[in-house]
Amino acid sequence: MKMIKVFFVVSMVFLLFSSAVVAGDFDWIDDLNIQAEANPSGFRARLATRFNIGDAQIKVVIGNVEKPADAYMVFRLGEMSNQPTERVIEKYKSGHGKGWGALAKSLGIKPGSKEFHALKRGHDLYDEKPNGKSKGKGKGKK
Repeated sequence: MKMIKVFFVVSMVFLLFSSAVVAGDFDWIDDLNIQAEANPSGFRARLATRFNIGDAQIKVVIGNVEKPADAYMVFRLGEMSNQPTERVIEKYKSGHGKGWGALAKSLGIKPGSKEFHALKRGHDLYDEKPNGKSKGKGKGKK
């Protein structure tokens, strides 16, 4: 009986630790949800600009996902995997709960690839200018 308790405790610790590690890879999603919920129309406008899509498509995706940042991930994964949004939503719904890494992998984005690392680093909604160039610091006159 004592062995079963030890096994159970060790299993629970491992499960909690592994869940925290997986969640840590995409912890930026929580911040994006906070920003999106604070300014929904601004978030939709940024999605439209970033992915060059219309409001109708944004409403469809937002209506099919749990949280606003999930909509960003659907568009981003579609872009990275060259899959239509509808296909990404299907995968999202069928694999919901497995995590973004598993969803990316199911769409052909290999763990360890530059695309996968870009996903883990964070979103690019607030780093993009309308012309597609980043706002990164550069050399030159101010």
